[in-house]
This record gives sequence, C-alpha cells and structure tokens, in this order.
Amino acid sequence: MGNLGMTEFLLLGVALLVFFGPSRLPQLGKSLGQGMREFKQVSRTITETLP
Repeated sequence: MGNLGMTEFLLLGVALLVFFGPSRLPQLGKSLGQGMREFKQVSRTITETLP
C-alpha cells in the first residue's frame, strides 16, 4: 500500500466525506469489515482443507 502519512489519511477521509456523505460512512465501514471477515474465513477454510 505504500507509505501513507497523516496528510494522506486526512485527504482520503475528506474525500470520502465529500463523496459519500457522513451518513453513509458507518454503513461502508461495516460492510467492509464484514467482507474482510468473510474473506479471512474462506481463506482459512481453504488452507485447512488443502494437504
């Protein structure tokens, strides 16, 4: 992902607020977290089933 500093994170946060709005950000974070959790579960299952 590279070396992101505080300035880059702030710019990214502001861009997300402008693009999606403050009411949609919690929904996006929740769905992103669920997707990552499901991906980890599937990858763990695949590695356990392979010899």
